[in-house]
Amino acid sequence: MIRSVTKVVAVTALAVGVLAANPAYTAYAASAPYTPEGVCGAGFARVKDGSRPLKSGRDTFGYVYLMYNRRTGYNCVVSIKTAFYRTATYTTATLTVKGSKPKTDAGKFKYYAGPVKVKARGKCVSYWGSTRDTRPDFAEATGGRKTFGNCG
Repeated sequence: MIRSVTKVVAVTALAVGVLAANPAYTAYAASAPYTPEGVCGAGFARVKDGSRPLKSGRDTFGYVYLMYNRRTGYNCVVSIKTAFYRTATYTTATLTVKGSKPKTDAGKFKYYAGPVKVKARGKCVSYWGSTRDTRPDFAEATGGRKTFGNCG
């Protein structure tokens, strides 16, 4: 019993030390409670090359996901925050079908932007997302694939 308590105390101390080194992220150390499958809905699955980090320098604030529903022919994009979630920050999710205008969901969201759904059976798509931190001079994290692919 003492050995177990010692391990818990040691792991807790290590976690506190890591978080103390990055105070901006202290309140956001756990992962966000949403998945792209849950946000896009039934029938959507991640596609090859369908996940990119939302990066600001070396920091990752979340991920943008490209999903596809084989039955309906719809693509879905969602940007899910892993930092600064539970706090409404400007976050975007964009899906573009080649030859069409981009479709975007943007605003101050606590957990994610999207889902953005567009029918694209047999067409190429690109996807992009972004989110900002909470500081007054905000850092913006972006990611995705601006080239067209997943032409199915």
